[in-house]
Formats: sequence, C-alpha cells, structure tokens
Amino acid sequence: MTVNTKMEDYIPGELDQRYQYQAYQPNTVNLQWNWDNPKINTLLETASRALAELNAYSLIVPDVDLFIYMHVLKEASQSSKIEGTQTHIDDAILDESQVDPEKRDDWNEVQNYVQAMTEAITELDHVPLSVRLLKQTHAILMQGVRGEHKAPGDFRTSQNWIGGTSLSNAVFIPPHHDSVRELMGDLEKFWHNQAVNVPDLIRIAVSHYQFETIHPFLDGNGRIGRLLITLYLINRGLLDKPSLYLSDYLERNRAQYYDSLTQVRLSNDMTQWVIFFLQAILETAESSKKTFKKIMSMRNGLEAKMVTLGRRAENARKLLLYLYTKPIVNSAAVSRLLGITPRAANGLIAEFIKLKILKETTGYQRNRQFLFRDYISLFA
Repeated sequence: MTVNTKMEDYIPGELDQRYQYQAYQPNTVNLQWNWDNPKINTLLETASRALAELNAYSLIVPDVDLFIYMHVLKEASQSSKIEGTQTHIDDAILDESQVDPEKRDDWNEVQNYVQAMTEAITELDHVPLSVRLLKQTHAILMQGVRGEHKAPGDFRTSQNWIGGTSLSNAVFIPPHHDSVRELMGDLEKFWHNQAVNVPDLIRIAVSHYQFETIHPFLDGNGRIGRLLITLYLINRGLLDKPSLYLSDYLERNRAQYYDSLTQVRLSNDMTQWVIFFLQAILETAESSKKTFKKIMSMRNGLEAKMVTLGRRAENARKLLLYLYTKPIVNSAAVSRLLGITPRAANGLIAEFIKLKILKETTGYQRNRQFLFRDYISLFA
C-alpha cells in the first residue's frame, strides 16, 4: 500500500550517527504526493504545456536528428561544467587531435557524456528506465577519465562526501553505503508506480533531489542525476528527442540549484525545490523552442543561398547537412565527405566563406579550420 504524504509535511530524512561522523539518511519517496501550495499547480501546468510545445517542435523540424546532436553536446558541456570542467561547446565540437593536451581530460568527459546519453536513449527503446540502465550509463560516463578507478558502473561500497577534504569537514555526507541499494530500489519503484497519481514533472523533480541525496556512485553523481532527468522524460513520452538541455539553466543558476537541494535537507522544504525545478523546466523549454525557431529560420535562409551556387549546389547541400552535426571542417574533411579533389573542396569552402556561412579560425596558410559560427551561436 502506497502512503499518502503532503509535500509541506514531508520529512526528507535525518542525521545518522556513524563512527566520528554523521551521515544523512533520506526517507523513501515512493509515495502518493499531495501539496497545498497553489504556485506548484500553476507552474506544473505552464511547464507541462511548454514541454509539450517543445516536443512538437522536435517532431516537425525536418532532419531533426541533425540538430539534436548539438542539443546533446550542449547538455554534455554544461552538465560537465557544473562539475568543474572547462570544455565549452566550441571545444567540444573539435576532434581530439585538435584539442590542446591540457584540455583533453575535460574534452573526454564531455564526449563520454554524449556517448552515455546516446546509448542510454537507444536502450530505452527496448527496456524501461531502471537502476540497471543507470549503472550501464555510469560505466560509459566514467570510462578512461578522472574517476575511472572509482567503481564505474557499480554503486559505492564505501562512504563518500561532498565538499571539504574529508569526512571531518565535509559540506554534506550522503547515506551510508549499506542503504544505497534499498534507497535506489525505492526510487526505481517510484518511477513506475501506477498506483499513485503523481504528475511526471513532480516525480522527476523529487527523483532528482533523491538521487543527488543518495549519491549512489563514488563519482559522477551530478552528471548521472542530470542525465536522469532527460531519460525519465523520454521514457515517459514527454519528450521524443533529447531536446531539453536543463543543465544550461542549472549551470547559470548554480548557487540557487545547490541551495535549493540543500534546503530540503536542512529545512524539510521540498516545496521550494519543486518550484525551482518546475521553473527550470519552463524557462528551458521556452528557450529551446526559440532555438528550434531560429534553426528553421536559418536553414530556410541557407537553402536559398545554395540555389545560387549552380553546379556546386548539390555538393553544397551535402556539406551544409554535415555542418549541422559537425560545425567545424577543413578541406581534407570536405574532400573525403564529398569524394571530390582537394582543389574542388577548397573552392566550395571559398564559396561558403563568401556566403558568410564559414569563417576561417586559425589564421594559418596551411591546416586551416573553418567554423560555422552563426549556427554554433544558437547553442551558446
């Protein structure tokens, strides 16, 4: 039997005395949630409508998967940035050989995030969202990067902490590892519990808070917890494509994001966290809709320019489609892509420069790189 609980009365957990430290032991969340705050109702309605409109855009844009890649790359860059990496989207689009050696660790973390999300979304076609899927995703996220030796793909079997240098001065100490499996099991049941009438945006708001509080892995919890938001929305049919990059909003409001999570534990105030989360969904969905509108407008304008290229128009269109997923090229890449001579590739690139589609970025005479700057700026 599922217990009814009013959000305003919910006690999220308590301190658990351990040897020389106090861990935070969260209570379960697989509940029938209710609330009195009318602001939640208003935000829930507007955020749900905005999300539905965004999803509609993602379904009507021609060749949408070309543009979705940049959405995922944006999400990966911003989610990793919250954790301290310095790879921006301009760096993330580069090949590894083009990345400065001192930036490659950060670059690899972003690429892992893209791979983790892509494979997890593909997996959702066959299996529902589950703890097992999160573990698989975590293993991909942590492969070959900092934290690769911290049990990738497995829940922790030791105590971790957030902030500070040790348990003695930590900002927050998650629950003891003995309770991680039980707590994550309860969370998984909450995702799929059809016996409760809890709106999906409320479920994922509570779920994200709970996941970050459990902190089930030794490393990578922030990124997996934010990736969980997208996976849940897709699994429940609220999104058909990963077109909502919530990490951008959370990174820009990082202090409020962390404070809102903390306030639940310190003040038993789940309501303010849910309000913050719904506001993040609303504003991000509205922003993402504008991005899709700009993409369609840009594409229509560029298609008109292709007509002016005469016999080069067919290859120009192929190059343009490529640039939507890889908005930086060199002449060798264009030559391989289109099966044309280096001279012809350079000629086509020159036409794109004249049309102000591409811009040379290196200033060199050789090994030059050409950037689709206006398109990248839509995601910046």
